[in-house]
Amino acid sequence: MRRRTSAVLALVGLGAATLTLAGPASAITNGAPDGSAHPYVGGLVADTAYSDGTWIYCSGTLIAPKVFLTAAHCGEGGDGRVRVTFSSAYHEGDTVYAGSFHADPAYPGPTSDPHDAAVVVFDKAVKITPATLPKAGSLSNLSGSQQFTSVGYGAYQVTKTQGAGGHTFVYNDVRGVATGTLNSINANWLRISMNPSTGNGGTCYGDSGGPNFLGTTNIVAATTITGDSICRSTNVDYRMDTPAARGFLGNWVSLP
Repeated sequence: MRRRTSAVLALVGLGAATLTLAGPASAITNGAPDGSAHPYVGGLVADTAYSDGTWIYCSGTLIAPKVFLTAAHCGEGGDGRVRVTFSSAYHEGDTVYAGSFHADPAYPGPTSDPHDAAVVVFDKAVKITPATLPKAGSLSNLSGSQQFTSVGYGAYQVTKTQGAGGHTFVYNDVRGVATGTLNSINANWLRISMNPSTGNGGTCYGDSGGPNFLGTTNIVAATTITGDSICRSTNVDYRMDTPAARGFLGNWVSLP
């Protein structure tokens, strides 16, 4: 689920097939290439290349040897067979892992809780140490200064093009990383500032399903779902410590 280079980008409503964010600077907005820092973060690989030669359309996180966490809207039409890479800079022919995509059966729910979570269950265990999930309700009392580390394979550059409101989004299948600061929180959502004018970075189209780690830990606080249309202001993320998220994930992994 990703937008290609186009004129004006309008975000799809949260109750429908939504796309996600990343933007200027190396591989994520106001960020840098991740290299080997987060080897458990991977990307969903398309069966054929897009017009710009790139392959990855969504991001996600290994949370158990055979279980990969991503967003339900990355299913592109329902559960089925998918491929995932953990290469930090994917090229056709790099190792991919095949598995079955399973969305939360309650997706799409209301905007207040869309149940926009999914897992890929791999055919064989991946020999990478998984990231971890948060404890129940552990994100409810975060301070306004709390920072998050956003990781994904989304667009790394957003440029303004000719015409009213036109923007082009550029991809390179490189895993990127950036840091953002908590903007607001409610029962199911985290909103993280990614405004470069305040020193923050964040996500863009192609980062959907990717992790937003709590500070510098490997705890997946929330997964990227949506944000503003030019990937500059706010990264909107689905909390992983809620009863709804845990109710789904508990079917696939042991919860902390």
